[in-house]
Amino acid sequence: MSHCCGPNGPATRPTSRRQFLRHAGGGFGMLALASMLGRDGLLAAAPHAPLRAGAPNPLAPRPSHFPAKAQRVIFLFMSGGPSHVDLFDPKPDLIRLAGQPIPESFGTFKTRRAVAKNKLLAPLRAFKPYGESGIEVSDFLPNIATCVDDLCLLRGCHGDSVTHPESVYQMNTGSILMGRPSLGAWATYGLGTENQNMPAFVVMPDPAGWVKGGAPAWGNGYMPASYQGTILRGGESPILHLNTPKGISAEQQLATVDFINQLNRQNLVPGAEDSELAARIGAYELAFRMQQHAPDVVDVAKETAATRQLYGLDDKITAEFGHRCLLARRMVERGVRFVQLYCGDTNGWDGHSDMEGNHSKLCAQSDLPVAGLLKDLKSRGLLDSTLVIWGGEFGRMPMSEGTNGRDHNPHGFSMWLAGGGVKGGQVIGATDAVGLRAESEKTHVHDIHATILHLLGMDHTRLTFRHNGRNERLTDVSGTVIRKAIG
Repeated sequence: MSHCCGPNGPATRPTSRRQFLRHAGGGFGMLALASMLGRDGLLAAAPHAPLRAGAPNPLAPRPSHFPAKAQRVIFLFMSGGPSHVDLFDPKPDLIRLAGQPIPESFGTFKTRRAVAKNKLLAPLRAFKPYGESGIEVSDFLPNIATCVDDLCLLRGCHGDSVTHPESVYQMNTGSILMGRPSLGAWATYGLGTENQNMPAFVVMPDPAGWVKGGAPAWGNGYMPASYQGTILRGGESPILHLNTPKGISAEQQLATVDFINQLNRQNLVPGAEDSELAARIGAYELAFRMQQHAPDVVDVAKETAATRQLYGLDDKITAEFGHRCLLARRMVERGVRFVQLYCGDTNGWDGHSDMEGNHSKLCAQSDLPVAGLLKDLKSRGLLDSTLVIWGGEFGRMPMSEGTNGRDHNPHGFSMWLAGGGVKGGQVIGATDAVGLRAESEKTHVHDIHATILHLLGMDHTRLTFRHNGRNERLTDVSGTVIRKAIG
C-alpha cells in the first residue's frame, strides 16, 4: 500500500478566492494574498493535495503497511548537539591522548570552526557499566543509566552538515534544506491519529527559546497544513486561548464555529488549491473539541505524589522539563500519535566554551525526567507500544575548543531508542578510537528514520507524497532499516 497524492486538474474558471486572485491583474492579487497568509503564519504550508467539501478527515486512523510494533512516538530532542564522548560513548584512547593533537592517521575532516589542530580533550566525566547489559554511561546521566536494559544505544550515527539549522532540519525532516515535511508530519500523514479530540502531532519547545532553524523543524513542508505540529507549552496554560470567552456558552461557541466553517467550505471546490483553508477549517473544529477534552489531558493536579517525584515536579531544577515529559505520557496515553519535546534553549547543548557547565546544567534538568518517563511508561504497560527517541542534531568533536569546549560533530555521535518494539540492552555501531567518526555498523539519519517508520508499521520506500511530479519520501532515495534494533 502506498500513500500518495496526485496533481489536480485545472479548473475551467476561477472558483475560489485564490484562483480569482491568481488570474486577476496578471497574478498581482496573489501578492496580497501571500502577504495575508504570511501574516497568519500559513504561507509555509504548500498548496498541494487539498481537502474538499465532503472529503474524509485527513487525520482519521489509517492502516499501516504491516503490523506495527509501535503505535505512538515520543521524540526527546536535545537541541544544540549533546556530546556523545561525554555521555554515552566512552573512549579510553581519548583519555590517553588528551592534550595532544589528533594523530595524522585520522586524516582530514570537516569542522565548523578551525579546531582540527586543537588538542584532544579527555571525557569530562567517568563512565561505568550499568544493568544486566553492562552498557557504559557517564556520571552526567545517573538516572537514565539505570534504564540501559531498555535502551538500544546507537553509537555509530552520522549526518551531513556541521551547522545547527541544516542538521536540525535533517534530523527532523531527512534533508538539510528547509521546507520538507517533518518526521511527525510523515507519521500522521501515514497513520492518522487515534484521538480526534487532540492534535495528532504535538510539539513542546523549550520555553527558554526555540531550536535553531525554528518552526520548519516540525512543519508540514509541501504536505497539507493539517499535518504540521501543534505547539503546546509547559506551565499552567499549555494551550493558549483554549478557554471559551466569558459569557459564551458551549452551544454558542459551536454555532459560531459551524457558521465560520460553512462559509469557508463554500470555497473548497474541485480543483481549488486550498490546503491552508482546509486546515483552518479543521483547526477550528479541533479547537472546539479540544475545549471540551484538552483540559483533562493537561491537568496534572490529580497525579500522585509518587508520580510527581518520578518526574521531579517538586524540584525547581527538573520541574519544567519534568512537567513536559509528564504531559507527553498523558498525551500518548490518550492516543496522540507523535509528541516531540525540545530540551535546550536556542543554544541548548551547544557547549563551545564550557562543556562542564553546559552539560551539567542540561543533564541536571533532563536526566531524572527522562528516566521517570521511561519508568512510568513501563509501569503502565505503555512502553511496549510507545517508541521513545533521545538525541540531538549531532555530537561534539573530540578536540577542545576554548578551555574545555567542543565543536559540532556530524561525523559520529550517539542516539538511543526505547520501547515500541525496540530490542533493549544493546549497543549498535561504534565511532573510532577518539569518537571522531562512525566506523562500524554506521547509521545515517536516513537509516534512523527508516527504522522509526518501520516500527510504526510503515515501509519507508512506500510512504510517498506526490510533489512536483515526484513521489517524495522522508528518506529520499536512501535509508536502510536497522534490523538489529528491532526486537
